[in-house]
Amino acid sequence: MRLRNFGLKLLVALFAVCLAAPAHAQDFDTKAPFAVLMDYESGTILFNKAGDEQLEPASMAKLMTLAVVFDQLQSKKLQPTDEFFISEHAWRDGGASSGGSTMFAELNSKIPVMDLVRSVIIQSGNDAAIALAEGIAGSELSFAQMMNQLGKEIGLSGSNFVNATGLPDPAQFSTARDLATIARFIIAQFPEYYPIFSEKEFTWNKIRQMNRNSLLEIGIGVDGLKTGHTEAAGYGEVVSTAATGRRLIAVLHGLKSMTERTEEARKLVTWGTRGFELIPVFPEGSAISHADVYGGSAGQVSLVGKGSIDLFLPKGAQNCPQATVTYKAPIRPPVQKGDQLAQLNVMCNGAVVQVTPLYAGEDVADGDIVRKATDALKELALGWL
Repeated sequence: MRLRNFGLKLLVALFAVCLAAPAHAQDFDTKAPFAVLMDYESGTILFNKAGDEQLEPASMAKLMTLAVVFDQLQSKKLQPTDEFFISEHAWRDGGASSGGSTMFAELNSKIPVMDLVRSVIIQSGNDAAIALAEGIAGSELSFAQMMNQLGKEIGLSGSNFVNATGLPDPAQFSTARDLATIARFIIAQFPEYYPIFSEKEFTWNKIRQMNRNSLLEIGIGVDGLKTGHTEAAGYGEVVSTAATGRRLIAVLHGLKSMTERTEEARKLVTWGTRGFELIPVFPEGSAISHADVYGGSAGQVSLVGKGSIDLFLPKGAQNCPQATVTYKAPIRPPVQKGDQLAQLNVMCNGAVVQVTPLYAGEDVADGDIVRKATDALKELALGWL
């Protein structure tokens, strides 16, 4: 991996920001044993408390269930009007007699997919989640395999799912970071379904239930996603807000009560919206740095962002920002404009606060024999470090 400083222009711009900042960055902590705050646009973790430690996801695992369902809908393998059967398993283990959250679906009834989806999101219906799993994959276990496969594809590194409900099982686990990653995937990939998360209520079988996400009602711009609770794991929540124009995703888990969950989530979201500021740095198309190309028609290729690049930085951060561009060298031709080649790493006080992909700003074709020979000699003499 080659490491490069990323240019006087950006360093000058950021130095001016730091001069204007107060002396100390704002501190934050939470009662939650597990918590992360993620910047939606870049995926950067802005706050991390045991974010990579294993936890019992409870009903927050239903976000992975929903991700699979949305993927099936978007790919047209499933239609919103399709109806799924409420089996004995869904009714007994997820229905009213189970004592858990339920949509009160009747045994052997058929329910449209989108009603089941609304129940999972708003009511956290276990019977609805099981019906979706069985309707799509034939069994809940087979559906869990689909959950794990999609999880790998979107970059989950600390999760394993064995059911669609989040009901306790020793083999089912996740991390706060992974739960934030699932939420980010849903928001980015399924904008047509995300507004359901902010719907306030859902009625089925003449039983009206309110959305379990209490943060929807307190005026801080939260518009999703999912709560969770078991006796062993405590109370948790995955929430998102774009109140300031910059979307954040917060995950907390392991709290002692619904009241504590609401208050700690409110504090984390509020700190995120007030404790960071957006600094415009590079307009669209600006070259941020250059990467060496081995054996190409040009010796370097410019590195640009996808659109403009803004930095989301802690207010009052000290000794920051510092930045590097990293890429795997040597880069070999042909290079096409728009190929992802590198990443911009921005650090404050020794912690990475933003990672932004960088792309080739132009094409670089294969070089002639002279260029290839020259680059080969350079590699032998100096190496690609």
